[in-house]
Amino acid sequence: MQQSLTVNSPDAPAAVGPYCQARWAGGLLFLSGQLGLEPASGELVAGGVAAQARQAMENLGQVLSAAGLGWAQVAKCTIFLTDMGDFAQVNEVYQEFFAGLADLPARACIAVAGLPKGGLVEVEAVACR
Repeated sequence: MQQSLTVNSPDAPAAVGPYCQARWAGGLLFLSGQLGLEPASGELVAGGVAAQARQAMENLGQVLSAAGLGWAQVAKCTIFLTDMGDFAQVNEVYQEFFAGLADLPARACIAVAGLPKGGLVEVEAVACR
């Protein structure tokens, strides 16, 4: 029996479109972007960009965990911000998730005109076994 290539965690928000939370391609796991959505309600968390960034990272962590991986296996992250003025706040939250790791992932941060559901920040990642 072939193992599924897709990864979906019940502890992360359901996809808001025709995609999965993550997909394996060889030894790489491509994680779809996560917004600051509360998993049970699917609504954005209150508290602004820092709270949304923390929730987005926690959501990514749940998908990583469902795949049997952790933050140490993340090779690359991409952060999307609707306001580059929020960079410092998001960076502060982001670094908490990689604290203590000797090898940090590569990263890009991109300003965008808008995000689904009116989100302020979205984070996607690529991890490896």
